[in-house]
Amino acid sequence: MNEYTQIIHLMGTKISLYLKAPDAEKLAHEAVNMLIRYEEVFSANSDNSQLAMLKKTAALSPQQVDEELYELIKTGKQHSLHENSYLNIAIGPLIKLWRIGFREAHVPEAGEIEKVLELLHPENIQLDDEQLSIYFLKKGMEIDLGAIAKGYFADKVMELFKLNGAISAMVDMGGNVLVYGDSPSGGSDWKVGIQNPFLPRGNAAALVRIRDQSVVTSGIYERVLEKGDSKYHHIFNSRTGYPIESNVASLTVIADRSLDCDIYSTELFGLDAASIIHRVNGMKDMEAAVITMDGKLACTANLRGRIDPLNT
Repeated sequence: MNEYTQIIHLMGTKISLYLKAPDAEKLAHEAVNMLIRYEEVFSANSDNSQLAMLKKTAALSPQQVDEELYELIKTGKQHSLHENSYLNIAIGPLIKLWRIGFREAHVPEAGEIEKVLELLHPENIQLDDEQLSIYFLKKGMEIDLGAIAKGYFADKVMELFKLNGAISAMVDMGGNVLVYGDSPSGGSDWKVGIQNPFLPRGNAAALVRIRDQSVVTSGIYERVLEKGDSKYHHIFNSRTGYPIESNVASLTVIADRSLDCDIYSTELFGLDAASIIHRVNGMKDMEAAVITMDGKLACTANLRGRIDPLNT
């Protein structure tokens, strides 16, 4: 068995791959090629990706897309339509309006936001399972898969590793962490840090022990726009057009699939901390930890004993 680690910069983030497999280096290169292809299909920031092309053409006629892109859009739409869901894959026009995280970020006028809200209805994304086609019922709509794409990619890469004989592996898609088998640092569990939302990146608030699972955190610290005395983060409420307001600074979800972690760390983010913990306590095979705006850490019952707060 060979061990191999690779770090690449892609999709605007740092991606780390580790695996222990019969042909580890070759397998890692295969995974990198897979991720490069995904960027060409899924990128929201490239004018030539299949996803970006939908904005230009999907309101004119149904557009056929790759099976994997169709699969993720379909899953994203289903969760966007859940009652009280804060995930909305039709949020693209609002993200482009604010541009938080980019040089041209600004606070839009109320009238601009009002105009864009009409384009954020996921029910206006029409899907055809036979043709694998997407059709927008309103011109100006735009799909943004930024909240869920990394989890989907991580699952696909891990699937490739497992199918090719990996006995231990990790995929870290810039914070979306998915692990399999024994940790290389000794012991069977992997220790994954949960970012402290009030300190610079790399400072963990807690360590969580996992095995054959994924850990994903959504937090208001990732991208921020400061204007005068006000701070605006990048997680939006598509009903109001403004960043979500709640007592939650970060939400970490742990599940078998990284895509599920992505989905629920966004879908539940607008709820208050107590409601999130209550909801996830009632969900099968899912765990969660919440850090509140006043720095308190709460976790679901099934995570107790596997999460260690750190004094930072």
